[in-house]
Amino acid sequence: MKKISFLLLLGFSISSLSAKEAQVSKAGSNDAKEAQEEKAPNSLTEEISRLESANKLEAEKLTQETGDLRSEIARLKMERELITERLALESAKRDEAVKDAVAEAEVTIAELSREAEISRIRAEKLASDLKSVQSESAMELVRLKSEIETIQTMEKRELFADSEPVYLQNPLRDDGVLVISDRRIPLNGLIGSETADFITNRIDFWNNLDRKLPIFIVIDASPGGSVMSGYRILKAMEASEAPIHVVVKSFAASMAACIATLAEESYAYPNAVILHHQISSQIFFARLNLTQQKEFYEESQRWWKRLATPVAKKMGISTEDFIKKMYSKSTSGDWSEFGDRAKELKWVNHIVEGIVESSITVNPDLGDKENAKKEALAEQLDGDGKVFTYLPRLNPKDVYFLYNPDSYYRMR
Repeated sequence: MKKISFLLLLGFSISSLSAKEAQVSKAGSNDAKEAQEEKAPNSLTEEISRLESANKLEAEKLTQETGDLRSEIARLKMERELITERLALESAKRDEAVKDAVAEAEVTIAELSREAEISRIRAEKLASDLKSVQSESAMELVRLKSEIETIQTMEKRELFADSEPVYLQNPLRDDGVLVISDRRIPLNGLIGSETADFITNRIDFWNNLDRKLPIFIVIDASPGGSVMSGYRILKAMEASEAPIHVVVKSFAASMAACIATLAEESYAYPNAVILHHQISSQIFFARLNLTQQKEFYEESQRWWKRLATPVAKKMGISTEDFIKKMYSKSTSGDWSEFGDRAKELKWVNHIVEGIVESSITVNPDLGDKENAKKEALAEQLDGDGKVFTYLPRLNPKDVYFLYNPDSYYRMR
């Protein structure tokens, strides 16, 4: 603003000087004209000379003042140029600083980019190395698992026999050996509702699988049991399209003996024991009046007729003769015979010298170790401090035959 004011003042001064010069020039011209026109005397000439001198002096003053102004203008221009140059220099310095900063930043960015690229390459290499290690570990793990599975498979394979179950429509060979397939149903222990469910369901299953091949009900030892449950088994046997073969290995009494005798085909070892007797029941009521006792007797008679009649018929005798023969053998009416004699009485159809269980293709020791521990006899001390163990309860008609000089084994 100061520079602009100064320049405006300078311009105004120059304008004023120019006006004065114009007035002086005009005045001079007028005086000369008057001198010429009036032809003034010498005094006028002198006055003119004086005025010319004054004009010259004034002109010199004006020239000097103008020169000063021009000098000031030149100085101001130089100052302006100096300021411009300084500003240009500062701008150049700033531009240079900016360029240096940009260059430095570009260098820094380049270095960071290079470091980032190096880090990326290192990370990719580490990831590749990790994948390689993981792949090697996975391959090693797969190899070890494969070896373990191979070992386990070999161990499991050793539990299974190479042979397959044998299926024969006529399972009794000419050499007196019975061949039992996996179409077998075990019947052991007391016959109850659960036993009947177990056997009848399997009779239905094996029928639905094949109606021509025989189904084997294998009795190791059974004292009989519920008449109703046993009767359900008999009716399932009768309804079966596949032939039912009952096998007695050790002992079949009462209801179990009826099942063996009334089967379409039955087999027994020579020393297997089969026992028939009349229906017997235990009354758990505190007392029965005569009418109740009569009703109970009549109910038992009806069941006896339904079970004993077909057995006596197969033997070729009457029901009354069947009862007489029972009591002729023992006062309790328990008529027991070994297998070979039972065949003569038609309680079984065949006596076998051997039985081949072709369905046993899995190692019997599998899972039996725990059972063996459970069945181990617990030792005890008697009143005299002697160690002994109780013998398990025997099945009916069975006896112990063992060497026991120190009475270590005792009966309950």
